[in-house]
Amino acid sequence: MQSLWFFDDVNLIQILCPHKFNEYKNEHNFCAYNKKDYIYFESDSANKIYLIESGKVKIGYYTEDGNEVIKAILTKGELFGEKAILGDDKRDEFAQSIDNKTSICSIDVDTMHSMMQKNQSFSFKVHKFIGFKFKKLERRLQLLLFKDTKTRLVEFLLELCQDFGKNCDKTGDQIIRHPYTQKDIASLIGTSRPTINILLNELKEENYLDFNRKEIRILKKTA
Repeated sequence: MQSLWFFDDVNLIQILCPHKFNEYKNEHNFCAYNKKDYIYFESDSANKIYLIESGKVKIGYYTEDGNEVIKAILTKGELFGEKAILGDDKRDEFAQSIDNKTSICSIDVDTMHSMMQKNQSFSFKVHKFIGFKFKKLERRLQLLLFKDTKTRLVEFLLELCQDFGKNCDKTGDQIIRHPYTQKDIASLIGTSRPTINILLNELKEENYLDFNRKEIRILKKTA
């Protein structure tokens, strides 16, 4: 994962939002969503992409048996619905707010294509980001298929280190201040919240990590 390209702070609002381009300042709008509100459903027309200004959004789909599968939980500054840029005309997933104060910037696909055509550097960033998201999703699916639950959790925590971790100068620990609840993490790695709590406590007893509601700390290994 370290070889993958990604944006600093993953804040695409600072890079992709049309208000950054004088020509397109009026080509977007912000909408507010409450918890459990859907931004779009499976099979909806794919004519917009979306940037999260605040809050959290769950991306997923339903199996033929009606079971919900969570593909991603996205937070401030992240992009979704991006497959519309690549030519998809129908959604194959749903997007749902899981926060009471979610604000979304929506952008027409035609506007995004125009921005990309007129700015090669901007277009490069968009395609790089989409490629990164696909590789990240592929890796997560591989974990779900081939790893046991504890291994999935450990590898997910290592992913969080890369996205949200900071090194503690005093101890050498990796401090992760992330936006996910235990329920979010459980959904992302295909298990239950009680199981996540059990495994976190097991890893704490093994001196691999320490945690509280605000942060996870990956402990520095000593000889």
